[in-house]
Amino acid sequence: MTRLLENCAYSAESALNAQNGGADRVELCSGMGEGGTTPSYGEMLAARQVLTTTKLNVIIRPRGGDFLYTENEIEIMANDIKTARHIGADGVVFGCLTSDGDIDTLALERLLTAADGMSTTFHRAFDVCRDPFAAMEEIIALGFDRILTSGQQPNAERGIPLLRQLVDKADGRIVIMPGCGITPHNIKRIAVETGATEFHASARKTIGSLMTFRNEAVSMGGNGADEYARSITDTETIKQLKTIITNL
Repeated sequence: MTRLLENCAYSAESALNAQNGGADRVELCSGMGEGGTTPSYGEMLAARQVLTTTKLNVIIRPRGGDFLYTENEIEIMANDIKTARHIGADGVVFGCLTSDGDIDTLALERLLTAADGMSTTFHRAFDVCRDPFAAMEEIIALGFDRILTSGQQPNAERGIPLLRQLVDKADGRIVIMPGCGITPHNIKRIAVETGATEFHASARKTIGSLMTFRNEAVSMGGNGADEYARSITDTETIKQLKTIITNL
């Protein structure tokens, strides 16, 4: 059985680290504090240029918050999909819900039309939908390739029971890809107990700034964040994750 590892990368630098670690695919995002938003054209292009053996998927999410989008936001998402196609991305990642927590099939049909020919992942909007089993059937009918989900729990390890059910009910019709909180310490358990074949991990580490002059009294985000540290994908963690799932 072939098992694949996807890295959630928040920069072209992280995407390259993921490739160096053996990741099969990168989901390129911006907006780490918001759970992932659409990266810039420049970041997409830079990631495409450095990824020579690893596939590139781009998240299409115009803002943080919920997944109920206005007409204007859907248009933005459709145009961002066109941008991702233009730079040569292999796939796109998106999801839309109605105010009742159901799958917004009309919005998704528009976005899938824009993504025609690209790989498509329905992202963790799935984890806040009303009925996961009904939602999965609608997502399958729409033609998505996979669903990224933590099993509607704070992390994939706690979501194992639902993930197992989803994998069973999907029966090969769509890929159920566990994500959120996957580490070298729990990926084996998640793989064995869910039967999943694709896994999504951030595998991040924090690195310090090279600045010698610092004014640590000021926070650009206004939330007290450390302006002299940042998170990137850790190549060694990717290697560990990939080795574990390859040797199962």
